[in-house]
Amino acid sequence: MVRTIKWFFISLLLLLLAGIGYFTYSFVQFANNIQSHPDTTKFGGLTPKQLSVSDSYTPPKWEGNSRVNVLILGGDSRGLKKNEVPRSDSIMIASIDPVTKKAYLFSILRDTYVKIPGHGEERINTALAIGGPNLAMRTVSDLLGIPIQYFFYTDFKGFIALTDAIGGIDLEVEKDMKYRDSEDGHEYDIDLKKGMQHLDGKMALQYVRFRHDAMSDFSRTERQRKFLQAVAQKMQTTGSLIRLPKILNSIDPYLETNLTTTDMLKLGTLAFEAKTEGMVSQQIPPSELLIEKRVGGAEVLSVNRTKLQDYIKALFEGRDPLAPAGKSAESGNKSTTGNAPVKKK
Repeated sequence: MVRTIKWFFISLLLLLLAGIGYFTYSFVQFANNIQSHPDTTKFGGLTPKQLSVSDSYTPPKWEGNSRVNVLILGGDSRGLKKNEVPRSDSIMIASIDPVTKKAYLFSILRDTYVKIPGHGEERINTALAIGGPNLAMRTVSDLLGIPIQYFFYTDFKGFIALTDAIGGIDLEVEKDMKYRDSEDGHEYDIDLKKGMQHLDGKMALQYVRFRHDAMSDFSRTERQRKFLQAVAQKMQTTGSLIRLPKILNSIDPYLETNLTTTDMLKLGTLAFEAKTEGMVSQQIPPSELLIEKRVGGAEVLSVNRTKLQDYIKALFEGRDPLAPAGKSAESGNKSTTGNAPVKKK
């Protein structure tokens, strides 16, 4: 009997070690596959002149004991020529304090008119197309006044693959959403019904892309944050952790990042520990700071960079960013949806 129990525990230990080895191997393979390399990058079409400005930005090193800020870029690569780089269809920043484990999720309005280093003023979603991820990181860092250490880039197919790999997401669709998209033979038409829905990859893409209503990109960015929060919460479940090798294998063809394997492991551990339930979800620039102005006969959205940076600083310090200094923001961790009036210049 003792001999049987002994072999049982030895077998259990061997299985455990094999499982750990398999997970470790899968993770290392995934990390190596999605790291940005000159010969495999999705941004190989950029010219040396474009990269001369982009490469002048060296992302600050993250030691693991200070706030980490990750730029999440989504691109629409449909209809592009070979080696042509898309504009950012979505621009988000995930920020986590490793001490408090408090997480923040910002989404930047893609038509915000900003200074792009080396290229003058333009809509912020063009930074990726004219200089790649490094220029996008530098532009966002300059705008918000925070270091951007890392980026993740994916396109429609990567978004669909991730959602399907985690088994879809249960989400409340707040209204009927319908739009016909003639690109790619209507493959990306939008047709969702109001109410609680189980969204697979294609349905989820419809949900986060829809902007054909009165609030346009304002409500679209709010939906993107809502969906990403749901994904983060599901990724922290036991079921998702068990399926992690399969999930990683499904999405690695569509991702690119500047994270090293070591940093990815540190960041993954921190992300698992992060408090997603109390995550601060915020549109950037907030509606209260938006300024309308005309450029070349077209209306664009702008913002006072100093005021925006003060706003971000107040959020990180736990203060109400729109109230006099000293007032806590603990009771006001809510998303800005764009319903407030836009300031006129």
